[in-house]
Amino acid sequence: MNIVTTSRGTAKSPLSLPNILTYARIAAIPVVVGCIYAQSIMDGPLWLRWLAVAVFIAAAITDYLDGYYARIWNQQSAFGRMLDPIADKLLVASCLLMLAADGIIHGWSLWAAIVILCREILVSGLREYLAALRVSVPVTRLAKWKTTMQLLAIGFLLAGEAGDMVVPVVTQIGLLLLWASALFTIYTGYDYFRAGIHHLIAEDEA
Repeated sequence: MNIVTTSRGTAKSPLSLPNILTYARIAAIPVVVGCIYAQSIMDGPLWLRWLAVAVFIAAAITDYLDGYYARIWNQQSAFGRMLDPIADKLLVASCLLMLAADGIIHGWSLWAAIVILCREILVSGLREYLAALRVSVPVTRLAKWKTTMQLLAIGFLLAGEAGDMVVPVVTQIGLLLLWASALFTIYTGYDYFRAGIHHLIAEDEA
């Protein structure tokens, strides 16, 4: 009996492996942003962009691994479900802002970044309100694909000039993926809003 209790306590612990992987994703943010800042704003060497890409890829992999290990080891927790999407949004938002400051995202492409950021704020606000009503809005498979496309776009854009020296179209591929992810963002954002509007209307009529 004691062994079972201990095992369950470990599964719900903030220091379980899935949660540690999520912490690592958050910790990667200042490293990625710092590398791009040092290379672009401070005129540092181009290898800093490759370092940013490497750290970003490692962070993106943890996005898959934390959920995978949480499922197979039965370590899913309310804390992990709360922190995981926050880590994703922090990583995406900070990188988009840094890439805009860098000038890789510019002109009309800024609108794609704005759409992505606005959608994340909208969905976060909707989730917070519905959580107060004890209504859960599950992450859809399409939303997961949207996140994957965003991460791919950002990876290409982080390589930027350094990537273009290897393959001249790296930045253009990143911008195309950014626009594609913005379109997915609009669709999935509407999907979440449609799922939540029923509960919002019911609350007003109650």
